[in-house]
Amino acid sequence: QVQLVESGGGLVQAGGSLRLSCTASGRTFSSYNMGWFRQAPGKEREFVTGINRSGGRTYYADSVKGRFTISRDNAKNTVYLQMNSLKPEDTSVYYCAADPSTYYRTDQGAFDYWGQGTQVTVSS
Repeated sequence: QVQLVESGGGLVQAGGSLRLSCTASGRTFSSYNMGWFRQAPGKEREFVTGINRSGGRTYYADSVKGRFTISRDNAKNTVYLQMNSLKPEDTSVYYCAADPSTYYRTDQGAFDYWGQGTQVTVSS
């Protein structure tokens, strides 16, 4: 069982930056692939970015490539999402999620554990 707690959301102007953190409970954090998803009002939840267990491979949705960076610190049981050049369309609730699969998958069904979400609002 893994419990995930996100932090770092807030209100920022377009062009600004935010860094989200997601801290996991337990001693097996390094056994999980991690992902960030987001859900805007009236829209389905979508994949944003992910990182494999070792941190050696990362994955990004086309909409955030070049602007967002995912990283992890297995010693601190934490995954980070650095968001730069934010746009109003990035406004969403952001969720981190953990997947115990051997190989990385971006579909939501692969992720067994989810955080409660943190709101990111980008004003124009």
